[in-house]
Amino acid sequence: MYLLGYDIGSSSVKASLVKAETGKCVASSFFPKSEAKIIAVRPGWAEQEPENWWENLKLATQAVLLESGVDAADIKAIGISYQMHGLVCVDKEQKVLRPSIIWCDSRAVPYGQKAFESLGETYCLSHLLNSPGNFTASKLAWIKENEPELFAKIYKIMLPGDYIAMRLSGEICTTVEGLSEGMFWDFKNGCVSKELMEYYGFDMSILPEIKPTFAEQGRVNASAAAELGLAIGTPITYRAGDQPNNALSLNVFNPGEIASTAGTSGVVYGVNGEVNYDPKSRVNTFAHVNYTPQQTRLGVLLCINGTGILNSWIKRNVAPEGISYGGMNELAAKVPIGSDGISVLPFGNGAERMLCNKEIGCSMHGIDFNTHGKGHIIRAAQEGIVFSFKYGIDIMEQMGIPVQKIHAGHANMFLSPVFRNTLAGVTGATIELYDTDGSVGAAKGAGMGAGIYKDNNEAFATLEKLEVIDPVASEQQAFADAYGRWKQHLEKAMN
Repeated sequence: MYLLGYDIGSSSVKASLVKAETGKCVASSFFPKSEAKIIAVRPGWAEQEPENWWENLKLATQAVLLESGVDAADIKAIGISYQMHGLVCVDKEQKVLRPSIIWCDSRAVPYGQKAFESLGETYCLSHLLNSPGNFTASKLAWIKENEPELFAKIYKIMLPGDYIAMRLSGEICTTVEGLSEGMFWDFKNGCVSKELMEYYGFDMSILPEIKPTFAEQGRVNASAAAELGLAIGTPITYRAGDQPNNALSLNVFNPGEIASTAGTSGVVYGVNGEVNYDPKSRVNTFAHVNYTPQQTRLGVLLCINGTGILNSWIKRNVAPEGISYGGMNELAAKVPIGSDGISVLPFGNGAERMLCNKEIGCSMHGIDFNTHGKGHIIRAAQEGIVFSFKYGIDIMEQMGIPVQKIHAGHANMFLSPVFRNTLAGVTGATIELYDTDGSVGAAKGAGMGAGIYKDNNEAFATLEKLEVIDPVASEQQAFADAYGRWKQHLEKAMN
């Protein structure tokens, strides 16, 4: 008996096949093999073609079936994780009307800010738990104003994971978790926000039907089965945004537990058992995977857009030609803490919610032409990413979420000793690294939704801890000094 998990990222689409009885991944694959294209027609814009997600999912599915030799009929459930906050618009024939406006697109910031002021800060924070900001609802408002003819053709809007589920099953549905990340959910009244929908002039019918996060959300139809090599009727039983799903993958379900990722964007995600919010909406609060109106489980999300994307930019444009990421990490490790005075602000991937939706760009400070080399810049970039994490963690702690232990997958930036030692050193938190990823977590989520696992503890009983990184007391002052210098540069840039 097997479980299939998909992770629809902005860099790639990954599929993993998990043996339900052992919880072990038997095959995984991702496409494309180089980072997926992001369409940027104007500065601050970011779009992707949903059809490309589907084509890459098809390739990844075929690869895991071939690698594993598993009979498709033995796959008992499918789970989907997806890049959050994207907007997909389809007509009545389920045809995509335009490229998806994805998470790091900044064009909707003024629309969200105007809604925040018009609806009122008190309403937005107490009902939506956030400013409407640059989230999905505000992206749709941009389309309504700037592409009115296209807006008139919209039958349903979806998040990227909803689109993939539609392609698999032909059914259009979403979840409360998904609606909350788009700013459509009213937590105080436990329903879609009528005030927000009326303010933006959206008809309720534009939203998909709501299904539970862990439940049957459709079955693979004949068309998708023929394209992918799956069995007709395989149920889709779990769906969540990538950051709630990453927390699930690390068995982070309860108040006070913390998960982190550091891929294209970087995230610290804490579970809160009480309704709370940041008054400036710099960190954001959404329904966690196990949220119900009866059980308050909220994910407090700190997102840094400029994370792995900065590291990959450094690799292409600064690091020695042909070097691997591992080689970059070795160069960085030869440079002392603080990079001999260089500070890098990593905010070159759109407006940052943590910075009140300002778009200040990436900048480097303190470079000395006679002292610094490529290793210094590589290290300073990694430290700058971590320091942006620390800046946001301070906000989360002000909300009453202590960050003392961080669970993370052994992947992406967490493969760098410099990155994880800096994170432990500057926050004082212990870092625990696990052998898991989003697609494996989605597969296990599907097992929970299908009733194959009775709860999360059974689903993640075999989760393997690979490494523990504790802060080194003798290094903490050096990290604090470097962070203080970095923070001064940030404050100047903000003002």
